[in-house]
Amino acid sequence: MGKIIGIDHVQLAMPAGAEDQARAFYGAVLGLDELPKPAKLAVRGGVWFACGALQLHLGAEAGFQPARKAHPALLVDDLAAYLSQLQARGLAADYDEPLEDARRSTIADPFGNRIELIERLR
Repeated sequence: MGKIIGIDHVQLAMPAGAEDQARAFYGAVLGLDELPKPAKLAVRGGVWFACGALQLHLGAEAGFQPARKAHPALLVDDLAAYLSQLQARGLAADYDEPLEDARRSTIADPFGNRIELIERLR
């Protein structure tokens, strides 16, 4: 019997034609490496990024509306250092209410999509 064994990627929507903004934010600001899209999918627009062992996809969507509640939670190894890096790149970022086993922050991409940054405490 088949079963789900994990998550391959997460996709967020973005406005059509905003690939350069996506690259500037997710690549230059967040530090993710861009992945090539398969040619059959590249014609749809959007940008893909490596995110650890998983992938973060941004898909172009007509009539785009940002995700303000639904969001990916990106795992970071040192939230304080990462927030300092983001602030140095001009992004306002501060802590959210911590969890028992994690420190957290919420930021928005240039399109208004919510992104959580989380550091698991050991």
